[in-house]
Amino acid sequence: MKMKHLSALCTAVVLSLVYSSLYVKAVKDPRVVFVTGDHEYSSEETMPLIAAEIERHYGMQVTVLRSHPDENAEENIPGLEALKDADLAVFFLRWRRLPADQVDLIRRYLDSGKPVVAFRTTTHAFNYPKGHGLEKWNAFAADYLGAPPGWGNGHTHYGHKSSTDVTIIPAAASDPLLTGVEKSFHVRSWLYHVVPNYPPADAKQLLIGRAVDSEKKDPVDNPVAWTWKNKAGGRVFMTTLGHPEDFQVESFQRLIINGFHWALGKPVPRKWAGKIKIDVKYHGIRKTAVSK
Repeated sequence: MKMKHLSALCTAVVLSLVYSSLYVKAVKDPRVVFVTGDHEYSSEETMPLIAAEIERHYGMQVTVLRSHPDENAEENIPGLEALKDADLAVFFLRWRRLPADQVDLIRRYLDSGKPVVAFRTTTHAFNYPKGHGLEKWNAFAADYLGAPPGWGNGHTHYGHKSSTDVTIIPAAASDPLLTGVEKSFHVRSWLYHVVPNYPPADAKQLLIGRAVDSEKKDPVDNPVAWTWKNKAGGRVFMTTLGHPEDFQVESFQRLIINGFHWALGKPVPRKWAGKIKIDVKYHGIRKTAVSK
């Protein structure tokens, strides 16, 4: 009889350890869903490389979604149901016209108050025609990213031949999110103009950009990375950088890896796993001559 009790106790202990390990793993491995489709900046190639890195070295489970059949397909991103189980959504989109059921999956995620990381052209992620039932989504970035409500009306850039010098904003220098980020560095992205109305006054600006070889007169310095709490209460890490060559810059790599951790409420990595090998080409827009 005693042996039976001992056996039952051992079984209970083993099950408890198994359940505990599963719980710990669930806590350690948040689910990150990348949603890509941007025409221009090769996010369908850069984001999978970043996703593989955070899964391999930083304890995250990843899913990468792409426009189908390619980045120029504006009306379909299969698999958005993955957002239902996501702990973090990462968006790199440009001028999509997704069907209502797919937009609703994005809306439900955003309105849940879960965190968001967004890159560059996500400021103008949607491009519905005037009068369309989903037209209001053209301006979604103002409510959910602390970024301009779509392209135009002052949201512009300083020319494709220009590039950007990036500097840490002194007031943000001690922010853990900037751990390992050089005080100043250079990126290929042409600077986006978002001031004076964005980011919002309650956002925390992290990095400022200055246009180099601007194609427009009197270029103005603009924030290129900030954190914010959106209208649903979700943490937001937004950067207007995202040219594929930017991802070759170690400081930018450190910034976004830290940004994922910050968005998830996790401390930045104690140990940097090393520079990520990324050699992705900028392919530009294949469907139209307009580039933004």
